[in-house]
Amino acid sequence: MIKKLLSFFAITLIALDSTAMEKLIVNTDSRESISLNGTWHYIVDPYETGFYTYRYKERGEGDREAYWNRPVAKDKLDRLEHGYQKPYSIEVPGDWNSQSDTLTYYEGTIWYQRDFDLRKLKKGERAFLYFGAVNYEAHVYVNGKKLGSHKGGFTPFNFEIPADLLKEKDNFLVVKVDNKRHPQEIPTVNTDWWNYGGITRDVKLLVTPDNFIQQYALQLDPAQDIRKAKKDSRFLVSGSVDLNRAAGKGDVTIAVPELSFERRFPVSGGRLEFEFELEDLGLWSPDSPKLYQVKLDFNGETLTDSIGFRKIETAGKKILLNGEQVFLRGISVHEEIPQQVRRAFSAEDAEQLLTWAKELNANMVRLAHYPHNEQMTRMADAMGILVWSEIPVYWTIDFGSDEVLDKAKTQLEEMIVRDRNRTSVIIWSVGNETPVSPLRTSFMKSLIDKARSLDDSRLISAALEVGYNGDVNRIDDPLGAYTDIVSVNEYLGWYGGLPDDCRTAKWEVAYDKPLFFSETGAGAKGGFYADEKTRWSEEFQEWFYKEQVAMFKRMPDNYSGLSPWILADFRSPRRNHPVYQQGWNRKGLIDDKGIKKKAFAVLKNYYREIENAQ
Repeated sequence: MIKKLLSFFAITLIALDSTAMEKLIVNTDSRESISLNGTWHYIVDPYETGFYTYRYKERGEGDREAYWNRPVAKDKLDRLEHGYQKPYSIEVPGDWNSQSDTLTYYEGTIWYQRDFDLRKLKKGERAFLYFGAVNYEAHVYVNGKKLGSHKGGFTPFNFEIPADLLKEKDNFLVVKVDNKRHPQEIPTVNTDWWNYGGITRDVKLLVTPDNFIQQYALQLDPAQDIRKAKKDSRFLVSGSVDLNRAAGKGDVTIAVPELSFERRFPVSGGRLEFEFELEDLGLWSPDSPKLYQVKLDFNGETLTDSIGFRKIETAGKKILLNGEQVFLRGISVHEEIPQQVRRAFSAEDAEQLLTWAKELNANMVRLAHYPHNEQMTRMADAMGILVWSEIPVYWTIDFGSDEVLDKAKTQLEEMIVRDRNRTSVIIWSVGNETPVSPLRTSFMKSLIDKARSLDDSRLISAALEVGYNGDVNRIDDPLGAYTDIVSVNEYLGWYGGLPDDCRTAKWEVAYDKPLFFSETGAGAKGGFYADEKTRWSEEFQEWFYKEQVAMFKRMPDNYSGLSPWILADFRSPRRNHPVYQQGWNRKGLIDDKGIKKKAFAVLKNYYREIENAQ
């Protein structure tokens, strides 16, 4: 409940002690940093010789044969069995699969190494290594000492480097990267995308004050009546600031210069919660992606962020953005650049993928099936594209394992903490196509509860499967009782029957909630032309989309959007037809050469009709 405001800038402050656990550092672009991107050396180590002895015992810290130690020969008789040098070089960020034909299918351990310099730290300064993502398991060492390890291939992490370990010149940095699949991991052994290994996102060396803002959240208060706020032009903003440790004494200053707002909040613990009002605020939307420069200052460090303000909610069977019904004209996207057969990671990559989505007349993207790089969500903010962001709880993970649940919760938290200030993100998804069982539903509900505890300003969903039963397709997955919208993947006419089966299809939903089609699609080999009754032809895919669109036009009033599968062809080891697939999932509306297929125009025209009707 919103407390009664006593004045225009009424404020509620709560100072709480933070825990001692290491937390993710957010908004690294706004901090003093040194990029460690570029050329690294590497060693391919399928037997993990650099990590284990021949008795399969983990090597000790001082073991010269451990690959995290600098290999230095004492004399010409000295025996060394590892080294880092040319031509064994690899680019970071990037996946190893696309950088060497030898490594295309490789799953295992590769050791990455580079040197770095760092100026002498001043009194009261600290240094951290930050990784945007490493797929899948990373062990990080500096100058022969292990800083820590991390699991999860699509979320960021950081480790502090002890000051007494650092040198001004030639610090020896090693990262053990292992992308092997395991039944007890997230995702598990069976997926439908390429297992790109490597240091796939930015690496940075951060320099911070001794006591600093580690995380923060800032958004329109989710409890306020947005229509009343718009009428009065008075908007309640709420949020929090988490310091890396409890402050003895100090102030956090929050400013929005464009609105001539600045407010200082005293803080003595490790956490600050706040509320304040802003007047004459321009709300963010796809039609008007307004962003404000927000500044947060503490202990001599100023963080600057571009933040938009909007409210997303549901009302019965409708999705509302800023109090008005919105239809999600979406498209699913994998984090891949098809023309170069590699992981996407840069701002240029994000611009390519999101520009394709805009050309489709889409106002939304489903970032499947894992959190994409931060460039995507920041670019979506700027371009005015709504975002569904998801963790890779996919298909048949071990729903009975508390250990697996903890890993899923960790990835969920890392996704939300990194992107909860990205206004484009309107949906947190806790998984895709998970098989129905009481154990699974309990597992998934636990994730939903976790997401809401971390961020109650967005919708929560999961991509469900539909139960086909003749002409009536009933959506009654018990997980739908806990999500904010009911999202379902359907492939009528591709995995069963033919596209014209859509003509008699009827839909029933067990829940009085918005219905969203999180996937639909059909495969087509780009440039293969035939009649519409020839599977894998562009004409068949075009026919499929025409029948789908006609069905969608007959949908009941809870129909609130769709994100067909998928924007562009992507690599998958499951897709092995020697002529039409060749290791590619061909359901893209754009082929692996970047050329639009015929079905692209069908969906584009449908979205234009919807846009013009609103």
